[in-house]
Amino acid sequence: MENRNLKRFVHFSAEEVRRETVFETGHLWSEVLCFSSNQSIGPVTDPHADAIFTVVAGEAVFVVDGKRKRLEQWGAVLVPAGGEVSVSNASVEPLVLLLVASPPPTPHAVSG
Repeated sequence: MENRNLKRFVHFSAEEVRRETVFETGHLWSEVLCFSSNQSIGPVTDPHADAIFTVVAGEAVFVVDGKRKRLEQWGAVLVPAGGEVSVSNASVEPLVLLLVASPPPTPHAVSG
């Protein structure tokens, strides 16, 4: 059994959103994303992978296929395969997300 303490993946950068892979198998992939204030990612899409974004700390604004939702800690968003998602830090406090995708994202997935 593999296990990880997610706190070890929490690191911030003033220049960009920090991304740290937690687990990766042939069937599943997960990473921790750390946003400083005013940082965002996207739009991102993968035609083959479903993804769940969970807010571990902070507040986020998600735009999934044009629909906007603001979520606080422990909120989660499902992005079905082929969906387009953008994520922004919604406060001056740091934002930490756990992203889980299955199957693992394809190398040609579009990210921004």
